[in-house]
Amino acid sequence: MSQIKDILSKYKTIAMIGVSNDQTKPSTIVMKYMQKYGYKVFPVNPSAKGQKILGEEVYAKITDIKKNIDIVDVFRPSREVMSIAEDTMKIGAKVLWLQLGIRDENAKELVEKNHIEYVENKCTKMEYQKHFLKVRQAFPVLSD
Repeated sequence: MSQIKDILSKYKTIAMIGVSNDQTKPSTIVMKYMQKYGYKVFPVNPSAKGQKILGEEVYAKITDIKKNIDIVDVFRPSREVMSIAEDTMKIGAKVLWLQLGIRDENAKELVEKNHIEYVENKCTKMEYQKHFLKVRQAFPVLSD
């Protein structure tokens, strides 16, 4: 079984950093999709703290979430990843997942040293489709 399929089979709670109230944004589309397939998604966005996105309360940072988080899913620029990686370790998450175009070698080294799985430059929605629905898309569409 591939690492990605294993992660998406085993882990069902996701802290999604960078989700917004804009339903057309990739992060919001991915959140809605993952919810539809049974994942509990906690939206994280400091500027929307206390609001609700897709029925879930928004947190300022992952360390504010009082539930166990399996996957920290990042829709933020690569330059922000190191501090997110540090928070990922603090909360005891199992996976640091960086969305398309996001990478950080130092963060990778840090989390892997601490037995946290690291995924970069991959979309959770597209990977779910590929491994569980056998759907391949060249580009994520803007609807379900």
